[in-house]
Amino acid sequence: MEVERCNATSPTEFVLLGLLNHTKVHTFLMAMILLAFITAVLGNALLMFLIQVDSSLHTPMYFFLSHLAFMDICETLTIVPKMSADFVTPGNTISWAGCGAQNFFTLATGGAECLLLVVMSYDRYVAICNPLQYPVLLSRRVCLGLAAAVWIGASVDALMHTVYIMHLPFCGSKNINHFLCEHPALMKLACSDTSTYESLVFVTGIVLLLIPCSIVLASYTRILSTVLRMKSTKGQQKALATCSSHLTVVCMFYGAALFMYMRPNAYHTPEQDKIVCLFYTVVTPILNPLIYSLRNRDVLGALKKLVGKCRVLHEN
Repeated sequence: MEVERCNATSPTEFVLLGLLNHTKVHTFLMAMILLAFITAVLGNALLMFLIQVDSSLHTPMYFFLSHLAFMDICETLTIVPKMSADFVTPGNTISWAGCGAQNFFTLATGGAECLLLVVMSYDRYVAICNPLQYPVLLSRRVCLGLAAAVWIGASVDALMHTVYIMHLPFCGSKNINHFLCEHPALMKLACSDTSTYESLVFVTGIVLLLIPCSIVLASYTRILSTVLRMKSTKGQQKALATCSSHLTVVCMFYGAALFMYMRPNAYHTPEQDKIVCLFYTVVTPILNPLIYSLRNRDVLGALKKLVGKCRVLHEN
């Protein structure tokens, strides 16, 4: 095969070709991405701050939500600043170590979010279906253990993929047709047969995407069944409002991630990969704090109290 005849190299740096060109329309789109980045960071930081300072939000649900906000901040910080710099100065290089680090942190935060959404669905399942057992099944010790398991599991998976992909022999080109170092794009530069690694990607996709998604759907099936049996209409509305926020995030995130990672590498095109990747690395982190705050009375209440305190301090 031609790919096997090319000279394998170990490049010390790569060039990310980016998402946009230097046209007026693309410049406007880059400005929108930067605005989205600022919104995502500030929105998630505000959500974390509210959860920290308001005692009424010191519950397992908001503990996990603060981790989700932190993951979103980390993911956008890993991608957008470099993407913006490459747009301003095309041809900027990224070192081999920098490429590996970006790949690792992107995979780690994305994988952690996959697992955390399962934990959050379990939280809602226990709260609605077994409310009397809630303090025991989701004690502070259990919550800390679940959060640690999420981060450790995602980091181990990310490290495994990063070590493997960064030690592949690459062909002469060092241009990555993407706006970040992501392993589907890196695999296209590899000179060796990557079929074994593609199988590994598929298996980890099942473990981190299909199985968690199935657990979430099963949890919400039970939740919906319990909610429909409630006699209180107000209780039904409150339960559905809380769960609908989480389910919206689940559909957006898992939908994009499944499309990205559960397809064979031969079916990937750079254009599709860039758009889908932009959705779950930039768009979803913006929507998460909006979904969880605008549709959540507790968060809105905490925000109003914070604004009220700021007004009092300003007047004094």
